[in-house]
Amino acid sequence: MTTVSTVTLAALVPLLPFLGAVAGLLLGRRAPGFVRPLAVLPTAAAALLAAAVAVRQGTGDPTDAATRLTPTGSVSVDLALHLDGFAVLIAAVVGLVATCVQVYSTGYLRDDPRYPSYAALVSLFTAAMFLVVYSGDLMVLLVGWEVMGICSYFLVGHYWETERARSASLKAFLVTKLGDVPFLIGILALADAAGTFRINGILTAAGNGDIAHPTVVGLLLLAGVAGKSAQFPLHTWLPDAMAGPTPVSALIHAATMVAAGIYVVARLLPVFALSGAVLAVLAATAAVTMVGSALSALAQDDIKRVLAWSTIGQLGYMAGALAVADRGAAVFHLLSHAAFKALLFLGAGVLIHAAGTNSLAAMSRMSGLGKRVPDAAWTTTVALAALAALPPFSGFFSKESVLAAAEHAAGGRTDGVPVPVGWTVLVAGLATALLTAGYATRLWLLALRGSGPAAPDRGPQPVAMNAVLWVLFVPTVGLGAAVGLLPGWFDGDPLAPTWTTSILGTGLVLVGALVTYGAWQTVRARARLTPLGAVAVPGIPVAGATGDDEPAATEITAVATHEQVYGDTVSAPDPADPGRLLLGPLHGPASHGFHLDAAYRALFVRPVLAAAGLVRFLDREVVETYVRGAGGGPRLLGAAVRRAQTGNVQTYLTVLLAGAVALAVLVAVGA
Repeated sequence: MTTVSTVTLAALVPLLPFLGAVAGLLLGRRAPGFVRPLAVLPTAAAALLAAAVAVRQGTGDPTDAATRLTPTGSVSVDLALHLDGFAVLIAAVVGLVATCVQVYSTGYLRDDPRYPSYAALVSLFTAAMFLVVYSGDLMVLLVGWEVMGICSYFLVGHYWETERARSASLKAFLVTKLGDVPFLIGILALADAAGTFRINGILTAAGNGDIAHPTVVGLLLLAGVAGKSAQFPLHTWLPDAMAGPTPVSALIHAATMVAAGIYVVARLLPVFALSGAVLAVLAATAAVTMVGSALSALAQDDIKRVLAWSTIGQLGYMAGALAVADRGAAVFHLLSHAAFKALLFLGAGVLIHAAGTNSLAAMSRMSGLGKRVPDAAWTTTVALAALAALPPFSGFFSKESVLAAAEHAAGGRTDGVPVPVGWTVLVAGLATALLTAGYATRLWLLALRGSGPAAPDRGPQPVAMNAVLWVLFVPTVGLGAAVGLLPGWFDGDPLAPTWTTSILGTGLVLVGALVTYGAWQTVRARARLTPLGAVAVPGIPVAGATGDDEPAATEITAVATHEQVYGDTVSAPDPADPGRLLLGPLHGPASHGFHLDAAYRALFVRPVLAAAGLVRFLDREVVETYVRGAGGGPRLLGAAVRRAQTGNVQTYLTVLLAGAVALAVLVAVGA
């Protein structure tokens, strides 16, 4: 019996969801009954194959395979696969999260008329991420990188009827493409120096010191990573991307698009490590991203925007681990974050469905919301504990591995990493741990510990939505147990937390949680909460309001309808919000992302629009004036000549005589 090779299985992993996407687009209208199987089954099969590839690859030597696509001149492009511990584990997690998102979407968007195209785009998105993870050639990797950007444009703009969704999708596309331009230049510079697009060849050239101008190349690549992985200052698109459906948010924020940039830096880390300046820039970027996003998360009212800012902060942790040259810690946190962040977003979708609103202020005025959706309440609580890095959940072990790596670098024990870089990441990481515990506790208190009238009963949640929560619950709880096994899959460096960072980190987490709880109790005692009763959101029907005893399918449409009016004010600001007390005068700026969008509008958007207006004015009033003049002159001359042609011989003789006399006078005067 012939055994299928590991390379063949790996090649099938991105191919299956790609074929599912093509079939879904072709059969979406002709055979709607096949849409859901074509969405779920190829992705689930790819996830199983990715797990099989991970088991086969194990901790062995990396597996490489390549075939020449076509001659492209001096530097060829190869369809290459590179399988190592980093790649196969990330692919397995991508497959798990994508499958959960597809299953969840069958319930969440079951009455959405655009579900066929949505499901096909999710499958294509998944295939592109698999391609990025497995690719051994930078140009092939770039194909998957760009396909993800295109898919994100359509998925974020799924509710294109609303201005907010259209603006968010366009913003996500433009900001990420802004970073992709220098990213492409950096790839070309690497290929020119190494003589190949193959990642192994580039790493060999970096090891031999053959990369010319490593600082310039590293900064060019970081620009692309900052756009894709939402690092300061190109992070502003990610919170606005919440205008898309909640499952899309889970997919983008957990295991695909934003993780791609971190993964690329991890794969090319020896190139970045050639320049201490690049590591310093990466560390400074990560520090600002971590602290700034945590402050913004503490001020948000929309539950999805809290999680969006949280994602930016956790990506900052990963970037910080890479800045101190520990890609094992970065990828470990990437894997852990993928599990608990996907669980948080999908759990938030259930809470939104049950409450009829995204607003934490509105949820805080409902009692018993957690009892309405016990599955989401329990799993979300555990996921928030993992986000806050409470032991023994996975987030504790992965975040502590980052802090331990930063402590190691701060002590001057990491070759090639400047000591200030280590201190920058360590101090920012500890400060962010305190703030993360604060906004995680705040979210839990406002969403699940509200007071006032009972939360409206919108009927039972679809089984598909609840089931995937428990599937993601398992790695959220148990992935930390693999902390002793993962070094064998990675570079061999230990990932276990140290006593110093564990005591400091856990202590700050407990302080953040307790201070937030105390602030919540204080503001509740001061404020008189105004009961809202059943929160009425425009366009969202409440189950049973029409007299139906059975929860109708329109309940899921209600969620979609709410997201179509995403951003509408559904309740007044909550006077019992502990975030206002904790942030004080920083609350306003933090709630608006410290007005970075306004700065971009003033510095870039308005000048570009003004320049466009000037060009339009010049085109209409100057260029078109010359064009009209060029056409009007001959027309006027023709009209004058036409008037002179009267057909009267006497007129002609008179004009001829007058002309002769005029010429004679001119000659006489000239003489």
